[in-house]
Amino acid sequence: MQTPPRPTVVGGVRLAAVVVTMGTRPRELAALLESLATQTTPPSRIVVVGQGARLSILPPGVEGIELPANVGLPAGRNVGLARLRTHGDIDVVMYLDDDGLLPDPDTADKVRSAFLADPALGIISFRIADESGVTQRRHVPRLSARNPLRASRVTTFLGGGNAVRMTVADQTGDWPDVFFWAHEETDVAWRALDAGWRIDYRPDILLQHPRTSPDRHPLYYRMNARNRVWLARRHLPAVLVPIYVGVWVLVTLVRRPPVAGLRAWIGGFVEGCRSPCGPRRPIRWRTVWTMTRLGRPPIV
Repeated sequence: MQTPPRPTVVGGVRLAAVVVTMGTRPRELAALLESLATQTTPPSRIVVVGQGARLSILPPGVEGIELPANVGLPAGRNVGLARLRTHGDIDVVMYLDDDGLLPDPDTADKVRSAFLADPALGIISFRIADESGVTQRRHVPRLSARNPLRASRVTTFLGGGNAVRMTVADQTGDWPDVFFWAHEETDVAWRALDAGWRIDYRPDILLQHPRTSPDRHPLYYRMNARNRVWLARRHLPAVLVPIYVGVWVLVTLVRRPPVAGLRAWIGGFVEGCRSPCGPRRPIRWRTVWTMTRLGRPPIV
């Protein structure tokens, strides 16, 4: 195993980055790693996790982990997180999509400064924008998405570009392996909020990402439905479970997915109701009220 570099401490915050890849975007991954290396103060450690794929030659100082199979995005992040924990020298972890890019060389310093300034800050959600600077509505983690340049406290965050205080994971648990992909960020967010942590959407901290459609993945509809149900079963007070699930049934029907997508969604919904989803730990009603005050009660 490659010996990790000595951690760089800036403002008392030791920063790392974890990137999970299936090995299908070597050019984009190389560009992302270059943008990390050219930060004004680069992260102390960078871990790349290969999901069932051989990693190409990584830059000096970047730690690579090759898994024999694709275990899912949350589990892959947990593998990277476990590697960082082996030395116990990191305070904040950035999780970045392998086809993302950090165009601002001060991104890492902005992240460090934010966590240093606010001890109650648990998670930062970056702004995601395409090559032309446009942020899609689905990439603004709040219901009011008209102005993606407005910073705010939020109740969830974007998985493709974020930073999480290590204490949050130590206190509330790792990424939910069972989800495989989709809504794992909301699962983490609800646990963090229930533990009293803040989540901030910071549009000045930018991850550049190619413009995509959420249904580009074949498993999108099934995973979306199954994991929505699992979120409710795992974390909501009993009285809110049918309301949350019912609202998302209506939202899905209003969006009128294609017939094949609707069939996959129904299959995922049934799977979500019948299959094990991990331990149930309902959030407190105080957390429900906090989320409601922030503009997104946990029913939508």
